[in-house]
Amino acid sequence: MRLTPTKQLTEEQVNAGMRLVTNDGLAVETMVVLTGGTFLTALALKLGASNFQIGLLAALPTLTNIFQLFAIWLAQRYNNRRVITVVCTALARCPLIVIGLMPFLFSAGTTIQTLIFLLFFHYLFGSFAGATWNAWMKDLLPGEKLGNFYAQRTRLTQILNVTLSLTISLLIDRVKTQFPEYETLSLTILFLAGSVAGLSSLYLLIRTPEPLATVQPSNILKQYVLPLRDRNFRKLLFFNGSWIFAMNLATPFLTVYMLKTMGLSVFMITVLAVIAQLSGILFVRVWGRYSDRYSNKTVILICAPLYIAGMLAWAFTAVSSSMHFNLVLLAVINILTGIANSGINLSLNNLGIKLAPSGHAMVYLSAKNMLIALCSAAAPLLGGMLADFFATHQLTWMMEWKSPEGVADVHLLSLQSWNFFFVMSAIIAMFSIRLLRNVEENGEEKKSIVLGEMLLSFKTRLIRVPAVITKRIKNR
Repeated sequence: MRLTPTKQLTEEQVNAGMRLVTNDGLAVETMVVLTGGTFLTALALKLGASNFQIGLLAALPTLTNIFQLFAIWLAQRYNNRRVITVVCTALARCPLIVIGLMPFLFSAGTTIQTLIFLLFFHYLFGSFAGATWNAWMKDLLPGEKLGNFYAQRTRLTQILNVTLSLTISLLIDRVKTQFPEYETLSLTILFLAGSVAGLSSLYLLIRTPEPLATVQPSNILKQYVLPLRDRNFRKLLFFNGSWIFAMNLATPFLTVYMLKTMGLSVFMITVLAVIAQLSGILFVRVWGRYSDRYSNKTVILICAPLYIAGMLAWAFTAVSSSMHFNLVLLAVINILTGIANSGINLSLNNLGIKLAPSGHAMVYLSAKNMLIALCSAAAPLLGGMLADFFATHQLTWMMEWKSPEGVADVHLLSLQSWNFFFVMSAIIAMFSIRLLRNVEENGEEKKSIVLGEMLLSFKTRLIRVPAVITKRIKNR
């Protein structure tokens, strides 16, 4: 099959490309589930990772984005984004294969230093592929369908994520309880399975059509100045960077907190993650529809306060000694953050694509990824370094209740160790929202109008459901 770009794609080719991009997303999501998130953190802890090393693992996916300048040079040099994406994707999967095979090839198995070293190259080549892939999708996908397409794609990948995460976590917990000596090996084998899923995406990428890009030859460094000179896009960068910093200050350590501090099992942590994903699945189509109808900025302004409320609620998980209360609180938190993240992630991605001019899409989006990488990588690294300091400090807010039976102390808030990060993350996120208000987007609507329409739509559905049920009963 020839991998040369096509000057003009037909509607049939575009539709076929959209289906292939969706299937590619499912293959990549399988790889991400098996080689990241809870399972990666669990493996790192089993290998004796320190807090700083946990933060470094969390920072690698974004830290490597600063090297995307090389991908821009390749795209300008050869003007074939599909070939660059395919080759870099193949190179990105090789370290996963090595990690998965190490326990069978070497008696020492995998060490935390080896894991970090190999994952660096996995994420490095993945960042090269991501730079050209984003620009490729910018030209392939119709702009008027962008919100609905990514919403549908996200919904399918999250359904797969939920199913796979639950299944694998049950298997890992079973191994942990019945065959504890094989727990590390089973976590390592996940990388081998993930590499197979990742390699399957190559076939889909090869078949996906690529429209011929308009290359504007000029000095790469001069091109990178363009997004910074674009006043509106620069404001987006400031917001995106600060928001990602706020999220990554605490999020990478949530699994560590639940595993080590709260003593939850891998399966229970996965169930909570599934709750968040299901909430996102239910709402992502709503956010996609409203982002197309109104604006991505409006969706973010609605979702951001939900995320901040969820992050602040993490600080209260240490208040009660009741495990049942904590699990219910964690479920509520994950519902809030799941709903919020589905809208924020979708809209941030769409907003970046929307504000990037077609002629310089790859430069704009790569500059966005690189600048954000610095912020998102700095946050977990800083968190890992400060973890030991906060482990020896505590802030307690108590209320004293006096009665004829005696005096009782009621704990209102207890900040210690990771809880400090949860509050700091929420505070920084609050300040970052103010930066978003300065970003201009076509079709922007007031948040109150969109919320009013959402509430009206919800009421209409509530009224319609009993009527539908009654009609079905009568028909029977």
